[in-house]
Amino acid sequence: MTEIIGGVLGAFGLSASAGLNAYIPLLVVSLLARFTNLIELAEPWNALESWWVIGVLAVLGIVEFVADKVPAVDQVNDAVQTFIRPIAGAILFATSAQTITDINPVLSMICGLLVAGSVHAAKSLVARPIVEVSTAGAGVPVVSALEDILATIISVLSIVLPILMVILVFLLIWWVAWFFNRRRKERKHIIETGI
Repeated sequence: MTEIIGGVLGAFGLSASAGLNAYIPLLVVSLLARFTNLIELAEPWNALESWWVIGVLAVLGIVEFVADKVPAVDQVNDAVQTFIRPIAGAILFATSAQTITDINPVLSMICGLLVAGSVHAAKSLVARPIVEVSTAGAGVPVVSALEDILATIISVLSIVLPILMVILVFLLIWWVAWFFNRRRKERKHIIETGI
């Protein structure tokens, strides 16, 4: 039972990290499946273990890594990734959930699509525009690098320690909500007092 819960939590974590960066979690799953016993991919998902898939994911990951750091290009990248990130989330959810449980692959893919799509929408429609406007684009590379680091950590934890990953994600959500709430209160105070 614990293995099933861990598998489902891991599936949610992997698909959520795909909403931040499509290729990091796919590459993490591919490499861990290829070189460790931490994850074993069932048919047809074991195609992710092949060298050519790992190579393609590495190249696409580098392209997204660079494109996401340039203020004007990141918007174009996010538009393109609107289709790719949810699909990556669907694949990751299905690979992780089907490896541990007998969840229907279509249901798994729908869950992954919704999770990754939601994270991507929050990132590209809410968080990134706020960062671009408030920092005149200077904060984009920093936030993008933090997203890449977070996607990597969540991806690895989703496979190795899914319970810890859930705790980390909840703490991160709480911190982001607290931070934006604090900023909103500071702005309101400045407007009301003039200082």
